[in-house]
Parts: sequence; structure tokens; C-alpha cells
Amino acid sequence: MNYKVFFTEDAESDLFEIYEYIRENGYPLQAEKLLSELVAICETLSHMPERGHIPKELQRVGVRDYLQIHLNIYRIIYQIIGSKIYIHCILDGRRDVQENLTRRILR
Repeated sequence: MNYKVFFTEDAESDLFEIYEYIRENGYPLQAEKLLSELVAICETLSHMPERGHIPKELQRVGVRDYLQIHLNIYRIIYQIIGSKIYIHCILDGRRDVQENLTRRILR
């Protein structure tokens, strides 16, 4: 079964912020490359979305509807609903992920 991948507004904002941060710090080529890699790995979910795992921060509070995959330090949090994949956020794993997930997913 093929799934269709959608980015929420939050996820699109995350991508833009990651890109802008790297570009503004003097690495425009790396910013482009990372942006392409993040989008590409999200798109791979269209074939095997179940390969992700439940984020430990959500599992601790009993939320099991979301999965995550990683690209380097970035955590991609998504949800499978029917034949659709919703990318909810793309977070830098070095930051306070608990706070971000609580604010976004549990609101």
C-alpha cells in the first residue's frame, strides 16, 4: 500500500526555520542539502511508515498515535491516518523535545 505524505503548517515552519538558521550562519549549500534530505526522508514514509517508533516523551504520557524517524540530529514526528501520513514536526534532538512535543502534539 502506498501512502500520501502531507506536511502540517508546523512541520513546514520547522523546515523553513532549520533552513534559515543554517543559511544565515554562512552555510547556504549545506542548508539546501539538508532541506532536500529532510523532505526526501519524509517522502520515504509513503512506502514503509510503520518503520518508525513511538517517541519516548509521548509514550511516557500514554500517547501512542505518533511515530518518529531520524535524520542525523533531527527527529521527524508523524502520524498515520488511513492511507495518509501527516508530518507534524521536525525537531532538533539537541533541544528540549519534551517541551516542543507537549506544546504541539498535546495542545
